[in-house]
Amino acid sequence: MHSRKIQTTNRTMKSVFTTLLILFGSLAWAAPESLKADSLVILFGNKTRLVIHSNDKEGIRQLSNYDINKIIRDMGMKLDSAKAGETFIVIDENRVQRYLQDTVLIVTQRDGEVSVTIKESDDRRYERSDSDSDWSSRNHSRRRKKDNWEVGAEGGGIGLNSLVEKSANPNYPAESYRLRPLGSRYISLALSQMPTLARSQHVGFKLYYGIEVSWNNYMFENDVIAQKGAEGIVFADAGRDLKKSKLTVCSVNLPVVPRLSFYNSSGRKMGHLGFGGYAGYRVDSYTKIKEQDSNKERQHSNFYLNDFRYGLIAHIGIARTNFFIKYDLNPMFQDNKGPNVRALSFGIGL
Repeated sequence: MHSRKIQTTNRTMKSVFTTLLILFGSLAWAAPESLKADSLVILFGNKTRLVIHSNDKEGIRQLSNYDINKIIRDMGMKLDSAKAGETFIVIDENRVQRYLQDTVLIVTQRDGEVSVTIKESDDRRYERSDSDSDWSSRNHSRRRKKDNWEVGAEGGGIGLNSLVEKSANPNYPAESYRLRPLGSRYISLALSQMPTLARSQHVGFKLYYGIEVSWNNYMFENDVIAQKGAEGIVFADAGRDLKKSKLTVCSVNLPVVPRLSFYNSSGRKMGHLGFGGYAGYRVDSYTKIKEQDSNKERQHSNFYLNDFRYGLIAHIGIARTNFFIKYDLNPMFQDNKGPNVRALSFGIGL
């Protein structure tokens, strides 16, 4: 009887021992998987701690690339409007660039509205309000800013002119007013505004408008001189070799161009596309002749040009380079006073 109790006890101990071996073996097998993760805990006094969790130690080491102060300041701005409880800041891969050490985080508070502006090393800017996903709040903040008038060539710039013949006129063969392609230049200066009417993360809807002064220079290929005749403009043969002979038209224009601007995930402008129109008035026109001995002669007249002009504009932007195309819808000259042509200008903005 005593021997049976001993055998039963031995079997029980063997079962317990085997179970412990299996348990510790399982823990030992799982240990490497759990040790892969790592955490960094920073204590501030007795009540505040900062816990950073990573899947491996390499993630913790990469913290040296980021400015923790910026993240904490950003979290402080979030806490101003957060509800009771924990507050999280989620930084996705597309926006983690803003917290690198070569960026500047600017926090402002005006009229009860908090905004954070991030300026990166390559002058890219990204603005956000209390929530990155609240684009309507960002647009409201932007529209409250006063739009400044700027002097530039956004709606024009420098380029070339051409004449598009709409119908042939036997009194004005195309050969008589043929232009030099590179000599017929376009120049304009503008005083303009371009407020943002609506904005999402990747697309902005803007409106360009202003007042501009433009000079359309039409330099003739042949040795002809534009003159005001009794019945219309005359392209008279000069009878001698000329260095230059051109007709210049100066106009004041009012352009209006709705525009879509496109941005990448970092807020950097990738390009824009705009279509609109303009109306203008001719304020001056003159011919300029340059002789072979460099003597110059200028004559002012209306040359039967239409005083009013109107047309279409296209703005095309690639990164920071702006292109424009302008096309007059009305004839350049009065009816039956000159060739039936339309002015076409294109070039690059400054």
